[in-house]
Amino acid sequence: MFYEGGRGSGCRRSSRDGMEDAVRTLNTLQTNASFLEQIKQERGNPQVQLEAMKDYLVRSGLQIEDLDRLKIIHVTGTKGKGSTCAFTERILRGYGLKTGFYSSPHLVQVRERIRINGEPISPELFTKYFWRLYHRLEETKDDTCVSMPPYFRFLTIMAFHVFLQEKVDLAVVEVGIGGAYDCTNIVRKPVVCGISSLGIDHTSILGDTIEKIAWQKAGIFKPGVPAFTVSQPDSPLEVLKDQARQLLCPLYLCPSLEAFEEEAQPLQLGLAGDHQRSNAALALQLARCWLQRQGHKGIGELRATRLTSQQSLPLAPVFHPTWIMKQGLWHTEWLGRTQVLRRGALTWYLDGAHTTSSIQAGIKWFRRAVLNQEKSINGPEVRVLLFNATGERDTAALLKLLQSCQFDYAVFCPNLTEMSPVGNADQQNFTVTLDHMLTRCLENQKQWNQLAEEKAGQDPWLAQAPEPSTGPLHGPLLLVPPAPRPLNTNSLVFSCISHALQWISQGRDPHFRPSSSPRGLHSHPVASSGAVLLKEASSIQVLVTGSLHLVGGVLKLLDPTLSQ
Repeated sequence: MFYEGGRGSGCRRSSRDGMEDAVRTLNTLQTNASFLEQIKQERGNPQVQLEAMKDYLVRSGLQIEDLDRLKIIHVTGTKGKGSTCAFTERILRGYGLKTGFYSSPHLVQVRERIRINGEPISPELFTKYFWRLYHRLEETKDDTCVSMPPYFRFLTIMAFHVFLQEKVDLAVVEVGIGGAYDCTNIVRKPVVCGISSLGIDHTSILGDTIEKIAWQKAGIFKPGVPAFTVSQPDSPLEVLKDQARQLLCPLYLCPSLEAFEEEAQPLQLGLAGDHQRSNAALALQLARCWLQRQGHKGIGELRATRLTSQQSLPLAPVFHPTWIMKQGLWHTEWLGRTQVLRRGALTWYLDGAHTTSSIQAGIKWFRRAVLNQEKSINGPEVRVLLFNATGERDTAALLKLLQSCQFDYAVFCPNLTEMSPVGNADQQNFTVTLDHMLTRCLENQKQWNQLAEEKAGQDPWLAQAPEPSTGPLHGPLLLVPPAPRPLNTNSLVFSCISHALQWISQGRDPHFRPSSSPRGLHSHPVASSGAVLLKEASSIQVLVTGSLHLVGGVLKLLDPTLSQ
């Protein structure tokens, strides 16, 4: 398939080439790392930034009023907001509705952020709408404004154009960061709003207390628009209640999922982990409320219940989920969240958890999954952690939690799929430098080793932690293992995800075909002795966590079909 592509070039090119050209141009809208640091130090009025978003929307050819036609479900939260959106979209799609779904970040390809009927928009559609918007903004620039909005704002405006032009029946919109000043909050009349579990994250932007963060999240509340939330700690819940009262927003507390289940028929979820149950409960309320406000029938009969709210907030209704709702929960897919890939002796556990509470939930899921896996007596069982963390997150706190899983090896690498950027436009990140990424990995390794040393000091059965040894930049940065091999002490740093996966898989994953093999991958004693163990292991269990971008890079390499 061909189209008239390029920035006014007039040449004909394949849709794939046009898509890559669009993504490369989109990447130029990412904030330069040094400029981003300057912005953090000189942060302007966030309300002004929201007004700027409205100006970009108008310049793109849309008015704020146009967004009312999208019949939006607006969702925020610290953890679980993406999963909640995925559950909600899948339920409503089951009613024969044409759904739009805007989310972030993407895992493998940027077009994952804009979905229609659960599928990322095609390369042809992405390219068409990208250049249409890009040219429109170029044509309407003047000396008083910047011609292009930053990366996330551009994609948000593009999503609104796609959903309106493709005539979706509704749009599920996930907030990027926070709520009050997030660029998605130019929506003035959503049909319903939701807030998933709250916690500490993005403190430099949202504030350093959970109460400040709750205030930001409550910023999506609108007068007269129903809003639902899940059980929260008392102090942030009070903030949500106060904001809802001031804005005349009816706010309801979701009953737990157990309230919707029959004794003999528990609800089955497509996403694993106990923490997904509160997300599913919120999704049921959002979907039913949307259907009810749009005049749909067959939305689930109310159930008689004696439930009362323990948090001085009106309880949302308890009802009998319809067959469509049950099927929607069961068939929900959301890659990179409590996802399992089984490849012979290798089992990859992928979860993009990046806060203390979500890491705790991920550990609980991982432990249960490992315990339920059939044991082999034909060789050793090896556990490997593949980890990275970005931003201002408390990495030491996350790693301390992960120590409880007793990994044989901890592997750290930046969120770079390959060392070469060729063919990786979708995963390029200009907001942080390569030096900073590698330094962060070494700091993570150092923290892990310190935690292991402390644990060894508490446990006389564990050997003394090894001394660090640094290898070449483009090979592994490794630690010398003591003998015998203790748990929680062997750690490695690789310069990209591909090199890390090569060492972990040792050629035993039939779907992973690295483009090249770096020299010196096994030159250090830790790498060479570990390679022998991994080749002989009857079972290798790999937990990939700490960053959705890391999980996305791993998925790109382990499942090449996601890049097609």
